[in-house]
Amino acid sequence: MPKTRRLEPTAPWVEVTTTAADWKAADPELLAAILAELHVIRAFEETVLDLAGEGLVHGPAHSSIGQEGAAVGSIVGMRSTDAVNGSHRGHHQFLAKALTHVSDGKFDLGAVVTADVQTVLQRTLAEILGLAQGYCSGRGGSMHLQWFEAGALGTNAIVGGGAPLATGNAWSQKRAGTSDITVNYFGDGASQIGSVLESMNLAAAWKLPVCFFIENNLYAVATRIEESVADTRLSVRGQGFSIPAWRVDGMDPLAVHIAMTQAEAVMRSGGGPAVIEAEVYRFFHQNGPYPGSAFGYRSKEEESSWRLRDPLLRVATEMIALGLIDQAGVDSVREQAQSAMREAAAQLTEADPDAIGKRRIRPNLWPDTDFVNVGVRGDASELANARVLEPLEYTGEVVQSKFVEAVAGVMARRMEEDDRIVVLGEDIHRLSGGTNGATKGLAAKYPDRILGTPISENAFAGLAGGMALDGRYRPIIEFMYPDFMWVAADQVFNQIGKARHMFGGVNPVPLVLRTKVAMGSGYGSQHLMDPAGIFATSPGWRIVAASTAADYIGLMNAALQLQDPVLVIEHVDLYSQVDDIPAGDFDYQLPFGKAGIRRVGNDVTVISYLSMVRHALEAVEQTGIDAEVIDLRWLDRASLDFETIGESIRKTNNVLIVEQGAQGTSYGGWLVDELQQRFFDYLDQPIQRVTGGEASPSISRVLERAAIARTEEVVAGLERVRQGWGGR
Repeated sequence: MPKTRRLEPTAPWVEVTTTAADWKAADPELLAAILAELHVIRAFEETVLDLAGEGLVHGPAHSSIGQEGAAVGSIVGMRSTDAVNGSHRGHHQFLAKALTHVSDGKFDLGAVVTADVQTVLQRTLAEILGLAQGYCSGRGGSMHLQWFEAGALGTNAIVGGGAPLATGNAWSQKRAGTSDITVNYFGDGASQIGSVLESMNLAAAWKLPVCFFIENNLYAVATRIEESVADTRLSVRGQGFSIPAWRVDGMDPLAVHIAMTQAEAVMRSGGGPAVIEAEVYRFFHQNGPYPGSAFGYRSKEEESSWRLRDPLLRVATEMIALGLIDQAGVDSVREQAQSAMREAAAQLTEADPDAIGKRRIRPNLWPDTDFVNVGVRGDASELANARVLEPLEYTGEVVQSKFVEAVAGVMARRMEEDDRIVVLGEDIHRLSGGTNGATKGLAAKYPDRILGTPISENAFAGLAGGMALDGRYRPIIEFMYPDFMWVAADQVFNQIGKARHMFGGVNPVPLVLRTKVAMGSGYGSQHLMDPAGIFATSPGWRIVAASTAADYIGLMNAALQLQDPVLVIEHVDLYSQVDDIPAGDFDYQLPFGKAGIRRVGNDVTVISYLSMVRHALEAVEQTGIDAEVIDLRWLDRASLDFETIGESIRKTNNVLIVEQGAQGTSYGGWLVDELQQRFFDYLDQPIQRVTGGEASPSISRVLERAAIARTEEVVAGLERVRQGWGGR
């Protein structure tokens, strides 16, 4: 018989329940604040449902009615410098943080609604209605509420999507030496999401002060919790990552407050993350003014039993028993909250002249439609005073450098000059500079700023996004291969790329994402993509791609100055290439948005980037065609050098776009459309293209070569162009 012994968890897991003594010992000022915030939030949510019922809320109205106790109990004691983010059902979390911020957690129950509170209510309601005076200028709506000043990082429509961002914010708080904390709110449905679990692991490994707060309302839309998990006590998640966890009745705000106070003690003292599970109940359906029973997935009896546990009723009953208020006082608090909401709604709506008895949004409050694209990216004004150097025109002293040495060199220089820069990625702190040597020497010099991560792209990409949004740090993410971005697609595209615009177009997202194209290396279909086409058609990102070491230095310096997320694409074929770079100079920037003319010509404009620039030059020499070869360098729509491209097209009247990768994710397919819209009148024939095949490159050497483009394919492309102009 084998010997067995019981293994014990390394982190505590407790359930918190209040007693009469806890209520008696509670600070009356705390209880007053809880009661006030509960009623204000309830009145707010009731108003939203009323407006939604009248068709005035465009999109969903995920009310938090019934769940207010968890948000208020956990937030009412927080500092303004503490941070929260939440899910699509986040009105209560946002309001609790905003109300606590403007009141400092203190309320006079005889005058609950101060001018500051009224402003919070009106601006939040305006945001949900999509109006210009909202916190995000109407762009965020119900599911994307952000107010940095109050510590509200932004609610999130992607289930579980906020966990990595909150973890990144907590990293920034810890790194800055504060004792502040971040709380990420999510529901029972998100408790099984990979980004949440990856973030828990990363937070535990790095001891970050983030609380993963689970609002377990028992239903993911209409799917009961028992259908989704084996153990419905979702705080058990903490045990898998050695995170201390608390389970609490979320309908009892004081119990939630006590659990949060205990969790805060761990986080603020450097003990790492916490998990809190509050069992709550949404009184209405997933979205809108009807109960779940109206859709058949819950019974009226179940709903009635939970309504008897209403957190507003619980707090009022306890305070009356303690002699802190009477029923008339409670009724007064509710009436004050309702009156405030009537006033907020009145400021935003008016009688509809075309429909008797109906309201409409006041027409002058809508955002100007010219605002629709403002803030997709910044205006790049931060580069205005940069020292610019154009390597194609440089005549000073040069030294020779391998491309990959320039990568490591410019990052080392910037990290020396800017202690905000932090680099994250898999194995970047090992192997003498990662798998390619791009971080050579950096881990030894900056051990606390070169962060070797677990294999969890979703978590560390989002963590970097949270760091960037915090504003104190400038992260560089290294993705070993572009294909791995699909693992982190939510964070890369839904979060980082959209954050500036979605939350009003104001807050910068200074982040660099480095990755390499490895076509020709034999790594197969899941390692060898070119990401340029995907990023060019995704909002928010700038894209740079260098074909020489000197260009790389200037482009990386610009990328690390921009206040936008920047994709920096490299190519393995270039790493060992030896180039001339300005001697002793790692501080210049390339001119913003300027392409480089690698060869002047008159017959055809050849447009390319990365290693295909060299292949294009070789092909031109082989064919004898007098081609003008343009190295794009800046690839995104907002940065492309249409002036240089247009001048060349007006001269040559023919265009060949050259890239190496697959047709399906092609950058050139997007670029053809842009060029034909701008320069159609100057074209003598349709724009020609050189790409790889439809398939992703395979492992087989011959099939891989057949799937990608190199010099031979560019030669063939040039011959097609020659045939198109009659073969001269």
